[in-house]
Amino acid sequence: MSEESVMASKIKLLYQKLCKDNWSAYTTGIIIAFLSTLIVAWERSWGATGAVQNWGEWILYGVGIFGQKPTSILVSGASVIGIGFIGGAFISACLGGDFALRIPPKLELVKGVAAGIFMGIGAVFAGGCNVGGFYNALGNLSAHGFTMMAGLFVGAILGLKYLYWEMENVTWGQGGGKTIDMPAGIKILLGIVAIVAVLAGTYAYAGNKALYKLSGVLLLSAALGYAFQRGRWCMIQGFREPHMTGDCEMAKAVALSIACLAAGIVVVKMLGIRAPGHYLRGTFGWGGIFGGVVFGFGALLAGGCGTGTLWRIGEGQIKLWVVAPVFGLSAALTSKIVHGPMDIEGIRAWYAQGQPLPFNDGKLGQFIYMPYTFLGYGGTLALILLVMAVWWIIVDWNEETNKFLVEM
Repeated sequence: MSEESVMASKIKLLYQKLCKDNWSAYTTGIIIAFLSTLIVAWERSWGATGAVQNWGEWILYGVGIFGQKPTSILVSGASVIGIGFIGGAFISACLGGDFALRIPPKLELVKGVAAGIFMGIGAVFAGGCNVGGFYNALGNLSAHGFTMMAGLFVGAILGLKYLYWEMENVTWGQGGGKTIDMPAGIKILLGIVAIVAVLAGTYAYAGNKALYKLSGVLLLSAALGYAFQRGRWCMIQGFREPHMTGDCEMAKAVALSIACLAAGIVVVKMLGIRAPGHYLRGTFGWGGIFGGVVFGFGALLAGGCGTGTLWRIGEGQIKLWVVAPVFGLSAALTSKIVHGPMDIEGIRAWYAQGQPLPFNDGKLGQFIYMPYTFLGYGGTLALILLVMAVWWIIVDWNEETNKFLVEM
């Protein structure tokens, strides 16, 4: 075999592994934790709710319901994260041959609307979606992650019970779904165009003195979207599958990822790269639990959590194209009602400075930065690692015993 043919085969093999093969859930979880740590060190934590809420606020502003003009979708860091995430997932889907317009049955579209409403409400009460209220919450050492975690377990089980009931009792709108595919060459071309667009946006932000940090935010969020789609990583599966099929792989992958992220963020915050109060939420209490239940139920109806919604949009799943704007509208309206005239920007300023908050309790629960309790940084990390280890052991045990399966 000639040297040229050997080189060609190696390039093809690398393309296969990076762009076409589904990545291991564990590998993906470690990559996600690494990228999540990088984006915190660069500028901020990432999430899905902030993006869709910004988009929802623009819709409400356009129809005259939202009085204050929202931050531009190209200037809002949260929105740029959402755009980058979807872009990265779209690139992965196109290069991997996964992109297609998947039009679901009518019932799924109706469920998409309901799911978006539930997810928006739940995300506001919990202090974020599965990322902001759970994954990055624990990763950033905020106690509110534990309350949403508890709520997500309950919400996922309730959602699963509903889906079982639906399968046995609802026949309307079950048929009629279809998939509109396209040639592989067109997909690859679209993927290349999307790569150019992401890089162009990155360079545009980098050249702007006021917005240069958004360059890294866009690039890292695109990398996150790519990893999520390539690994088909959906956190709500970690709460659903142990009770539906007994499969514990995603649950263990999420636990591993949170453990890696928490370790990385301890370093970032102890070195002073990011303020201690960064990503603190006042939902350690009833708000976090209630929000987790409602969000988890909605995510089961959607067929994807907050991040699962975004990467499936990039994959061409029309149901999630319905979920996302409704999710954003619901979050924007709920936030307006729940928080009212509260000075959100003022509270964020306190977070950024890492100073003690001017109050101890919020409407939805307490603001608890665990390293500022008796735990300290070492105890906080140990607690998070312990909880993740216990979760790992329980779901692994359940995979063999099926003790926690929900009966149909």
